[in-house]
Amino acid sequence: MSVAARLLGWYDAHARALPWRARPGRPADAYGVWLSEIMLQQTTVAAVKPYYEKFLALWPRVEDLAAAPVDEVMKAWAGLGYYSRARNLHAAAQAVARDHAGRFPDTEDGLRGLPGVGPYTAAAIAAIAFGRRAVVVDGNVERVVTRLFRIETPLPGGRPAIRAATDAITPEARAGDFAQAMMDLGATLCSPRRPACALCPLMQDCAAREAGVQELLPTRAPKPERPKRAGAVFYLRRADGAVLLRTRPPKGLLGGMAELPGGAWRADFDEADALAAAPARANWRRLAGRVAHVFTHFELALSVYVADAPQDAPAPEGARWVAADAVDGEALPNVMRKALALAREDAR
Repeated sequence: MSVAARLLGWYDAHARALPWRARPGRPADAYGVWLSEIMLQQTTVAAVKPYYEKFLALWPRVEDLAAAPVDEVMKAWAGLGYYSRARNLHAAAQAVARDHAGRFPDTEDGLRGLPGVGPYTAAAIAAIAFGRRAVVVDGNVERVVTRLFRIETPLPGGRPAIRAATDAITPEARAGDFAQAMMDLGATLCSPRRPACALCPLMQDCAAREAGVQELLPTRAPKPERPKRAGAVFYLRRADGAVLLRTRPPKGLLGGMAELPGGAWRADFDEADALAAAPARANWRRLAGRVAHVFTHFELALSVYVADAPQDAPAPEGARWVAADAVDGEALPNVMRKALALAREDAR
């Protein structure tokens, strides 16, 4: 029996029940598959589930999502991170509605033409939603294949060999189920630490297990240390509790998200110059401690300054007053929610 046949037999009995997943052998909904794959990029299943369900409740069809204001999409996405995905999600929905009559392209090449859809995501959608034979390799699949074939080249250098090995075992039939079975195997049995080899349907095929090195693979090249940046944000509260916010430019880091006003985040940030970026004249007070947040390419430390403003204080250009009970509904990234939490704790 082939590797694929053994794995599919295991999947038929043990597939995870996920809200975007069709049962083994059943056709999948392309909109749901695409939505889930975009959300799952660099994000855990547990984190994605409530967002996926919220998006489907708000926008049941791709045409509904395409017609939604982008600000509303950003608000619904807030907290999930990697916010360029939300902008691309909206742009891709518009492209599908406008250019494809509401139907997703059913090939990898066609799918790669959509904003935010790269090679992996295109392969996953083509296989899972349309049954196309495609080589689908995510982090879980990398771990399974690295162990199965005992590929010892450190990541990311080992990825071409991993892809070639995955290609060699991907079947023509049930390609979508095979891709999901590989993901499930990596997520449940072939775990990073203490893999459950005795329960694995591919135990007899696994070269790493035979050599006793399964827990050592995959290996990774050392990562360079993340650069460090710092900055300051300003929590200005009006007499009625409204808070001053602004919206970041549509492109770039956290593009289109709401934020507390502040200065640039810099490696050479000087606290002595922080008040130069304050949005208004006020009796600013710096809170003890800093907000720490890790982005993909750098670590950030933010000082938080607080002040009160009179009820008739105008909003500076580019900023707006947001009612106290509406602040949490804004499209605030996690780093700004941390800063707000610190400011609110001080106000109690």
